[in-house]
Amino acid sequence: MIDEFAKEYLHGNLRWIREALLWKLDGLSEYDVRRPLTPTGTNLLGLVKHLTTTEAWYLGEIFGRPFPEPVPRWDDDEAVHSANMWATADETRAEIIGRYRRVWEHSDATIDALAIDAPGHVPWWPRPDVKLFNVLVHVLTETNRHAGHADILREQIDGLTGVSAADTDELGRDAAFWESRHAEIERAARAVGA
Repeated sequence: MIDEFAKEYLHGNLRWIREALLWKLDGLSEYDVRRPLTPTGTNLLGLVKHLTTTEAWYLGEIFGRPFPEPVPRWDDDEAVHSANMWATADETRAEIIGRYRRVWEHSDATIDALAIDAPGHVPWWPRPDVKLFNVLVHVLTETNRHAGHADILREQIDGLTGVSAADTDELGRDAAFWESRHAEIERAARAVGA
């Protein structure tokens, strides 16, 4: 009983945060979804591309159910680190999002097919013999981490916050409110820093 509850709970949260992450791209130009917004080049479409590879590995290959489309191999450091976190000019938004959604379907099929204690093997982990439970927690954590990055990137672009269209500006706060709040926080930081 608890095993099925745990699996469905984790899977439900993963489904929810995937959608929240993709929503962060809605309404933005091609430039805005691709442009680097941190010194290391973090960008919205790159986060989606990275999570595509992550899910394909963890909820595919780790359980002997490889995703049928090409993705960088986990043991190819150059492929993983060179183009896994950003979209090249030749890749379209539709291609990247479409592949992410196909990975979801593949991952969902793996989750549905396996018991929560199904064994897997993650060669790059210190304790490589794992269960589906471990991997679900890891993928959910990784996706939430990058969805948090996406929150900050989207706010930098146009101020949009929240996890869905229904969630934005739920309190009706306008730009003047946020300018005042920002100034208040800045004053507090300067007072302590002085």
